[in-house]
Amino acid sequence: MQSIYNFHALEFNGEKKSLGDYHDKVLLIVNTASKCMFTKQYKGLEKLYQKYKDKGFEILAFPSDNFNHQEPLTGIRLETFCRLQQQITFPVFKRTHVVGEYVDPLFKYLSHKELNGKFDCRPLWNFHKYLINRKGEVVDYFYPFTGPNTARLHRKIETLLNE
Repeated sequence: MQSIYNFHALEFNGEKKSLGDYHDKVLLIVNTASKCMFTKQYKGLEKLYQKYKDKGFEILAFPSDNFNHQEPLTGIRLETFCRLQQQITFPVFKRTHVVGEYVDPLFKYLSHKELNGKFDCRPLWNFHKYLINRKGEVVDYFYPFTGPNTARLHRKIETLLNE
């Protein structure tokens, strides 16, 4: 069975970042957008990141324009929006496809049980979240309406951090 460590993501500077660099971390992988009703979750995600980052937790954000063209930004404009306007300090990668014909291999893996061994659950909208254990395995997912401040999400993260 594969893990997310077999994949890579493109950073804003065009460099490939191996997800193996996050080995032994609990991860929350989120597809994001700057013009979505859920964009306000960026602030909550940053608070969540600050709360758990020193305990082995990372959030990985993947902007996507797959849903109603709610991510019109690319390149430096997108990076500026995330880093300066939203004050995000967790990793944010280049805009990518999270569904459809051109879906990124990572999101194909996250979305299909025959690949991840756990769930069939593709993003239905922006701010869909996948929770990954320290072994790089998908262990849960959260629909966009589950915000980063919900007790259920915090409990799941704390459980994985303590394993």
